[in-house]
Amino acid sequence: MWKFLGKRLLQMMLTLLLFQAATYFLIDAQPGDIADLLAMDPNIPPQERQRLRAELGLDRPPVERFFTYIGNFYTGNLGVSFQEYPKPVTDIIKERLPRTLVLFLSSTLVSFWAGFLTGKVLAWRRGGLIEYASTITGVTLYTVFTPWFALMMIWLFAVQLDWLPAGKFLDPVEWLNAPMTSNQIFMRMIMTGIAVIAVTFLGFWYSNRIPRKQRVWFRLASFFVPLAIALVIWISSGLAPLGWDILSHLILPVLTVTLVAYAGNMLLTRTSMLETLREDYILTARAKGLSEKVVRDKHAARNALLPVWTGLVFSLGRSVSGGIITETVFSWPGIGLTLLQASQVADIPVAMGVFTIVAVMTLTSHLIADIGYALLDPRIRYS
Repeated sequence: MWKFLGKRLLQMMLTLLLFQAATYFLIDAQPGDIADLLAMDPNIPPQERQRLRAELGLDRPPVERFFTYIGNFYTGNLGVSFQEYPKPVTDIIKERLPRTLVLFLSSTLVSFWAGFLTGKVLAWRRGGLIEYASTITGVTLYTVFTPWFALMMIWLFAVQLDWLPAGKFLDPVEWLNAPMTSNQIFMRMIMTGIAVIAVTFLGFWYSNRIPRKQRVWFRLASFFVPLAIALVIWISSGLAPLGWDILSHLILPVLTVTLVAYAGNMLLTRTSMLETLREDYILTARAKGLSEKVVRDKHAARNALLPVWTGLVFSLGRSVSGGIITETVFSWPGIGLTLLQASQVADIPVAMGVFTIVAVMTLTSHLIADIGYALLDPRIRYS
């Protein structure tokens, strides 16, 4: 296993370097540069434009600039943004990456959990009206045009029902006298959510050791008790209205992405389960007299999880780049919208920083998928 991991890490480093080279020269090949956009005033003399290009390093050959960037990158220096000069690229990524990760990680995990549970039950009880209706609904959501679907969600919940805000990250009026910045409160929300999820997970894990009659109540308490404690802490600190403002802006994009991703996970699980149920070892498990629940969950569902696991891990790796459309429609100031804006104005340091994060997450997700195969399927071994 360690030899396999060593080879994969070397391959990942080489692939990342080639990706950075291709991305850098493609962005640099765009007509014009940031100096033209920053100095569009016709009254600015050409000498001032040349001075600006020299200050940003754009007067040097592309190859020289690339190797300078690579040398700085591997020492932890991502440069400064051209568009928001002299703001460091690291500060921009630290500010906006958590917003994208929360948006897509939460929707991805919820859609995976709900889609896997629904898909395996539908495949197990194939042929009923619920199975046909769920399949048609899943195909519709999976094939829907995402920008149109997002606009319809805004039209329904924000315009017609007026339940949720249409977009953005927060309401500026609510933050006029805020004691903290929005990023500080958002990070507190993330830490609170992680704590609640961790306690709930530990409660569910420990519930397997208690009698079955008490298990359901223990699991409910494992979720609602830490959630209630967190709400009391937020309300007593006076930050609850600000946290709710951010959360209300987050619900609609998360719901939109979750529904689309849920459909894909449900259909994939259903298809994989139907193929698994035809295997001989399922017939053998039934012949042994095992209960239907054990055959479904321990034998069929575990083997059907492999392709679903692949889709889950790859979707986590694509969570940054996949947010461009969603973040644009909802005006969500995350890393995807930042990448789009940086690419349009040839802000090379910001675009390269975001593209590199996308590449690292994608390569890492492939490695995690391979390791997960060995854990889920005992027949797979890496030597």
